[in-house]
Amino acid sequence: MLKNIPPILGPDLLGILRAMGHGDEIAIVDANYPADAAGPALVRLDGISATDVLDAVLALMPLDDFVEEAAICMQVVGDAKKREPVMDEFEAIVQRHEPEMCLASLERFAFYERVNKAYAIVQTGERRLYGNILLKKGVIRPD
Repeated sequence: MLKNIPPILGPDLLGILRAMGHGDEIAIVDANYPADAAGPALVRLDGISATDVLDAVLALMPLDDFVEEAAICMQVVGDAKKREPVMDEFEAIVQRHEPEMCLASLERFAFYERVNKAYAIVQTGERRLYGNILLKKGVIRPD
C-alpha cells in the first residue's frame, strides 16, 4: 500500500498513468464498450463504477489546459443534446478536480475512433449507459 493513492488504482493502471505524456489520452469506459477490439492497452476494473475510476484517476492526473476539450463523453445516439445522469456525475467530478474544465461530447463513432487512438483504455464495470469518458493528460506545473 502507498499513501495518498486511491486503492482502486492497481499497478498496471498506475504504470500507464505515469508513462503517459502531455497530450496522451486515456479512456474510461463502461461494461458494454467494445474495449478488447479497440487496440490500445487495456486495463480491466470489473465491478468498479466509471465515476469512481474517474475520481481516482483525476486525483493523480492533471487534465490538459492547453486545449478546449480535455474531458469528453460520448453523445447520446439520436439526441446529441441529451445528458444522461452519469454525464452530470462525470462533469461534477471533473470540476471538483479541475474547476476551470467542462465536459465536452463527441458523436458515438467519432468517440470510438478517438478512443482507438488513445494511449490506454480502462474498462470498468459501469452498467449505466453512456458511462464513457476520454481524458487528455496535462502537465504538472512547478510550484
